Amino acid sequence: MKTDKHKRSNIIFTIAILIISTVLALIPTGFENPNLTHHTYREKAIVSEVDNGDLENFSVVTVGSQKLELKILTGKFEDEVVKATNVLMGQMKIDKVFEKGDKVLVVLKTDESDQNITSARADDYYRVNLMWILFGLFAVFLILFAKWTGFKALLSFVFTAITIWKILIPLILKGLSPILISMLVVSITTTVIIVLISGFSKKGLVALSGAIAGVSITSLLALMFGHLFHIPGTVQEFSDAILYAGFTNLNLSEIFVSCIFISAAGAVMDVAMDISASQNELISQNPNLNRKDLIQSGFAIAYPVIGTMTTTLLFAYSGSFLFVFMLFMAKGTPMISIFNANYIAAEILNTLVGSFGLVLVAPLTAIIGAYIYTLKKVKASNSPDHA
Repeated sequence: MKTDKHKRSNIIFTIAILIISTVLALIPTGFENPNLTHHTYREKAIVSEVDNGDLENFSVVTVGSQKLELKILTGKFEDEVVKATNVLMGQMKIDKVFEKGDKVLVVLKTDESDQNITSARADDYYRVNLMWILFGLFAVFLILFAKWTGFKALLSFVFTAITIWKILIPLILKGLSPILISMLVVSITTTVIIVLISGFSKKGLVALSGAIAGVSITSLLALMFGHLFHIPGTVQEFSDAILYAGFTNLNLSEIFVSCIFISAAGAVMDVAMDISASQNELISQNPNLNRKDLIQSGFAIAYPVIGTMTTTLLFAYSGSFLFVFMLFMAKGTPMISIFNANYIAAEILNTLVGSFGLVLVAPLTAIIGAYIYTLKKVKASNSPDHA
């Protein structure tokens, strides 16, 4: 009877999160720009002709402009052929050199009647279809492999993505405290994810308590060492562009600190769930385990978990900086200069603070789990009837 009640509660909660996710996806962020959509269409097109006569090569850099002929594949102007330009600025990071047959995202401008195209620009390669295909394969595999749990995992993935886009980012742009908003969003999404996967159970309560404790400690460490390291918020790519866009009131340093514990939140939650699930299995197989034994077992489980998870963070963060390290090595830059550079120091701070949070969340979750899983047993042993 109790199991049926739990299943019903879990189904109701899953439906509620599905509805909330749908509503969040539909509501506007408040930062929509009508100028970007007024008499403007963004459609899929294929490159039918290319003229590279104006391009000039200077070593590894290409500048100039491509003249393109594009056939529109979607929208109200489907099957129309337009001429477009692709200007190369000599910046390899953003420049694209299109070839015949490439699928591109074309930006179309229309006249006041909205019936005639006045200009066209090839914006970038068209990747949206591939993204949906990849997401669909991910979703299908997840559901086929884990069934109902897989569906809930997929829902938690979607809910977290929508919450970040529709709540976290808009509220920070509106000037609210990045640290407080980030903590709130991380706490809400962590709660939803754990309850979706574990249901309203002791296992979920232990994992949630451990994860929140771990994220809180990570936040404090990020605040303290972020200040001591003197790393400006502008170390993050595109951060200065936000200021130029008119959001000069934003505290970029606080946003940078928020990014540290947001990045570590997922790994912290994983460790907390691993410890909680293991302790739950131990106590279900051996209900006679006392609190001390369960703590020791939790610690024993934690050792290999934190041993691999800390290295996981190192891989995750250093992978994005491989080109930077290659450049430093190619130039023969001294190690002291490398580690003292603010963007390298920022990644070191990210890695060490996140790893520190992982090391602490494991024993914390083990202790919390030992108390919660043995709570009834302790109460029973202290009751007058048991005496």
